[in-house]
Amino acid sequence: MSARPIATRPAVDGEPDEQSVQPDRLYQKLARKLFDELASGKFKVGDRLPAERELAAEYGVSRPAVREAIISLEVQGLIEVRIGSGAYVMRLPGDRDQPGFGVSAFELTEARLLVEGEAAGLAATFITDEELAELDELVRQIEDENRRPGVSETADRAFHMAIASASRNAAVVHMVAELWRLRSEAPECALLHAKARTANVRPVVEEHQAIVEALRAHDSVRARSAMRAHLGQVIEHLLFATEEEALATARLAIASTRARYARSLAL
Repeated sequence: MSARPIATRPAVDGEPDEQSVQPDRLYQKLARKLFDELASGKFKVGDRLPAERELAAEYGVSRPAVREAIISLEVQGLIEVRIGSGAYVMRLPGDRDQPGFGVSAFELTEARLLVEGEAAGLAATFITDEELAELDELVRQIEDENRRPGVSETADRAFHMAIASASRNAAVVHMVAELWRLRSEAPECALLHAKARTANVRPVVEEHQAIVEALRAHDSVRARSAMRAHLGQVIEHLLFATEEEALATARLAIASTRARYARSLAL
């Protein structure tokens, strides 16, 4: 079955034009196939899609790729994922619907790993005692926010922006701010981070403390490594938050995506 044209939905301000993101990643190819199957009438409203493992085996892709494809269709309101139950068809595509892709949460976090890792390396050279004291206070605020019901990201964002500011590079500050804006405004990112909050995924205080200690030592290599390790764990937490089955017990086979992001960590 032939794939439909790339979506023409307006991008979130600041997102790249979809035509420039070529070639398709595996999850995008799978999302197009699933979109065409919905449009062809293979499934009816209310039907449950095949389980994640079945889709992965049928199409020869990793389970994380299946999750990203499902999220892209969920953003369009075509399906709904019910934790512990599966993905269900909410509506069928209309004549004006097209499969569309923005920035996924995994892509965004990979970009953060690259950009914020270098920001931390620069900050280790220039950071002042006053800025270190500010970071210490923000770590305390992250710990305090973690004790409260619900999940707040105010202190976490301020922590990362403070490190960007300490890099003494205005372009780096702009890039980090833009990545955090996309985190909350790009539909795919916002949806997955909402799932993470539902799964009670919270900022890890010890990871932030390790970054501060590296900065306090003015050790660029260590600071870069600590930031990249932290954001590598964010990717792990997002993978956990997208598990289809039993979040409390499931950390299923996700070797291919972990390998992809391990290559980024090794850069």
